[in-house]
Amino acid sequence: MNDALGIGIIGAGNVALSHVIGWQQTDGAQPIAICRRDAARVRTFAEPFHLDWETDYHRLLWREDIDVVDIILPSGLHAEVGIEAARAGKHVVVEKPIDVTLQRADDLIAACKENNVTLAVISQYRFMDGMRKMYKILAADRLGQLIQGDAYIKWFRPQAYYDSAAWRGTWALDGGGAFINQGIHFIDLLISAMGPVKSVYAKTGTLAHDVEVEDTGIALLEFQNGGLGVIEASTAMFPGMPARLDIHGTNGTLSIVGDKMVFLHVKGCDPETTADADAGSAADPTDIDVTPFVRQFTDIVDAIRAGRQPMVSGEVARQPLQLILAIYECARTGHEIYF
Repeated sequence: MNDALGIGIIGAGNVALSHVIGWQQTDGAQPIAICRRDAARVRTFAEPFHLDWETDYHRLLWREDIDVVDIILPSGLHAEVGIEAARAGKHVVVEKPIDVTLQRADDLIAACKENNVTLAVISQYRFMDGMRKMYKILAADRLGQLIQGDAYIKWFRPQAYYDSAAWRGTWALDGGGAFINQGIHFIDLLISAMGPVKSVYAKTGTLAHDVEVEDTGIALLEFQNGGLGVIEASTAMFPGMPARLDIHGTNGTLSIVGDKMVFLHVKGCDPETTADADAGSAADPTDIDVTPFVRQFTDIVDAIRAGRQPMVSGEVARQPLQLILAIYECARTGHEIYF
């Protein structure tokens, strides 16, 4: 595809496989090269996909055949490398979260605007079948006034997961624990359904792992629309349960488990139920369906071509980060946080 956008990938960790395969299956995109500091490991990763490889991402940034830089580095490096990519004239894609502080997030958003490049943040759960059905139901106002929204992310990670890389489970590069790394997907879905948060009160703990960040926490929310909500996030719940999202309105309720809508009951209609979803990455961070990535990558390519904002822009991705950081602040201080 001569008119395809050339994709350069920086980072080759757990999720890199899904990104490479996803880009290969996306019309209008062609993965070109991947970068990782360890030459032997990046070569081993790149060769089966016929990708060029680099050990210095600066060389990748200035390649003329690369239009989009996809950053899959530790979270605390997203803005730093993304800003360099924007200054090199590349469109920027970063894995969730956008970064680990609001200042860095804002710096990245500003750099992409200043250099007239697109910024997108990966939130592939928005593109799963159950979630897309949820958005249609909410857009049609079938549930009525939304009065409560709850997200439960009770996953499991062994100590070996945190020990596998020095940055995992650190404030500096991971940004936190179960809320910002694992829980952020369903936190993003929750606020995309219920709307902005007015206040939050939270408790966190490190109960089952030798890490400096939380592996368990609970947050109580009040939304600006007057509704209430609960978030439970953990990597300590053996053997790991599928994440769940419950949205309650004055006219009905819907529930999503994993990637599927498992329950919908609207006044005047018969209840709809489906089979339970698979646990997926509840227990295994590498058990990831590539289809939602392809859908999000397709949206990103179209946004670049059309000159519009992608569905998950930097500003959109800033919202769950702001909530998670407020959860951490509340847990540290004991004071309810207002927005």
